[in-house]
Amino acid sequence: MSPPDGLLPPPEAVVLDDVRRALLEDLGDGDATAALLPDQPETACLLCKEDAVVAGRPWFDATHRALDPQVRIEWGVAEGQYVAAGTVLAVLHGRTRALVSAERTSLNFMQTLSGTATVTARYVEAVRGTGATILDTRKTLPGLRHAQKYAIRAGGGANHRIGLYDAVMLKENHVRVAGSVTAAIQAARAARPDLPLIVEVETLDELREALSAGCTRILVDDFDAETRREAVRIARGAPFDGRIPLEVSGSVGLEGLRAIAEDGVDFISIGALTKHVRAVDLSLKLGPPPA
Repeated sequence: MSPPDGLLPPPEAVVLDDVRRALLEDLGDGDATAALLPDQPETACLLCKEDAVVAGRPWFDATHRALDPQVRIEWGVAEGQYVAAGTVLAVLHGRTRALVSAERTSLNFMQTLSGTATVTARYVEAVRGTGATILDTRKTLPGLRHAQKYAIRAGGGANHRIGLYDAVMLKENHVRVAGSVTAAIQAARAARPDLPLIVEVETLDELREALSAGCTRILVDDFDAETRREAVRIARGAPFDGRIPLEVSGSVGLEGLRAIAEDGVDFISIGALTKHVRAVDLSLKLGPPPA
């Protein structure tokens, strides 16, 4: 796969804060083992030991530069690029102690974010050509939300809301308190007209109500296949004419994913992309690249 166009990391301050916290928990008041090494110029190689999609370079770079501002990192791959097992991702030139001290933290970022990007790419490939977009959720590792959502983009997916502050999302509890879908939408629009409004519906009647009241996107949660196809027919037909996109969520895995996309929904959100992440197998070894 090709790297996504226009892939931008979070602001530098976010990356640096992630790195600061990670180094603090690993180094404490100093690396007792690295202090035993001679502090001399050294080369190290970052090796990917399995097929993967690369993600996490900004965090990897910032980790090493935090301990050695003069380190030189020569990347051989781009963010979002698919690589085969055995690929040398980067060659580093720096000081022995700093390279060793930064090793685990830098790998933790790279292996976690590459794992997120790799599984996202599988889901994106599974719906290719259907018109459906793969979305993430807020089910991220605590403290690494911006990093994982960046990795989703590196894998070809798209971000749902970043947090509770950048969109209004009405679910069954909000509808219950308001008394109806329409009343909940009206209250949300009155309170925060500046934010996107996403509404979860549980029945076709609630879908019609949300379509009539108007919102940014409608989430059809845990609809069976027949009901889901009917929801698409209603939303695409008169008088609604597809003006409000539909999102599917709830226990969505790779099996059956394409069938859901082929039903005609616009978005599929998948919590497993970030909450069930499996780290990619990487290593950072001192010495020149293997011949």
